[in-house]
Amino acid sequence: MSGLGGAVESTAPVSRLHEHQSFDLADFPVPTGREEEWRFTPLRRLRGLHTDVLSAAGKVAVEATAVPPVTAVPAQRGDQRLGAAFVPADRVSARAFASFGEATVVSVPAGAEVAEPTVVSVRGESTEGAAFGHTLIEVGANARATVVLDHSGSATYADNIEIVVGEGAALTVVSIQGWADDTVHLSRHYATLGKDARLQHTAVTLGGGVVRLAPSLRYAGPGGDAEMLGLYFADGGQHLEHRLFVDHGEARCRSRVDYRGALQGKDAHTVWIGDVLIRAAGVGTDTYERNRNLLLTEGARADSVPNLEILTGEVVGAGHASASGRLEDHHLFYLMARGIPLAEARRLVIRGFFAELIGRIGALDLRDRIATAIEGELDGSPA
Repeated sequence: MSGLGGAVESTAPVSRLHEHQSFDLADFPVPTGREEEWRFTPLRRLRGLHTDVLSAAGKVAVEATAVPPVTAVPAQRGDQRLGAAFVPADRVSARAFASFGEATVVSVPAGAEVAEPTVVSVRGESTEGAAFGHTLIEVGANARATVVLDHSGSATYADNIEIVVGEGAALTVVSIQGWADDTVHLSRHYATLGKDARLQHTAVTLGGGVVRLAPSLRYAGPGGDAEMLGLYFADGGQHLEHRLFVDHGEARCRSRVDYRGALQGKDAHTVWIGDVLIRAAGVGTDTYERNRNLLLTEGARADSVPNLEILTGEVVGAGHASASGRLEDHHLFYLMARGIPLAEARRLVIRGFFAELIGRIGALDLRDRIATAIEGELDGSPA
């Protein structure tokens, strides 16, 4: 891994073991779409976020609310805390770090236990021009907190989210992509877990024309425990892409990944990439990742690619599963045989598909909101 302005030579770019990282935009060639990490992304729809062309400044407003002792304050470029816990892993991430004007720093002091969530609201005001952002979430040792990243409006936007969870701490992060349909949003989330720390990271992606969200996780000490959840619902013409990376480089750490999506309408497209790397030092690792997709209409496409790279035989467990398909006829028949019309039977099955995962989200106040948003998507579902 390089420091500020440096780069790492990449001899095997497909392997996350040799992932290219740098703060210098010049170290990342403009992608062509032939690269493994960009082959699913519709580059022509990114409005130049991945190119050398600098767009005019976009209009995005960021507001943060926190309940003491948590603080959520702006930070200027040059603040030594920013960029201390990650190195950009793609061109857009490096560009976002080089281009943001003001960051938001959420700090949870050691030992604090905060029931009320801290909310960072990002609202786009126009798709013209490009906007860039940066958020740092730092949680002190043995603290407990919840942070909600709430996105809405119209924008062309790229940002980085730095998440640092201290020793013995527990953090719940929920990122809601509720953008308008004309938005392009590319985001990298970089999480670091200290010894015996816990993180639940949930991505809820329902809005946006093109959304590419890439959460990555590494352990900075033994005993870390991470749960990464995701829900997405793509309508006609939407491209929703989630690219996860879990880096097990410490002993006795655990991770669970569970992403579920539904698609309806012509050219609805979702992409899920799940990369898990277990390094030689990651003895005692216990990991499992799963992705499931429901194709509700013709013309929708779901790409799902789970990957495991294991460099030690001393693991507790390591596995993955991926399934994409249509609604099961026997589920619909069971309900219809009890007098439930086909349209309502379809809704019940889709609700059940998401309900178990929604019930696991640690931010209790958001569960009803997310379930209601899914209902809104179903209102547009063909019978």
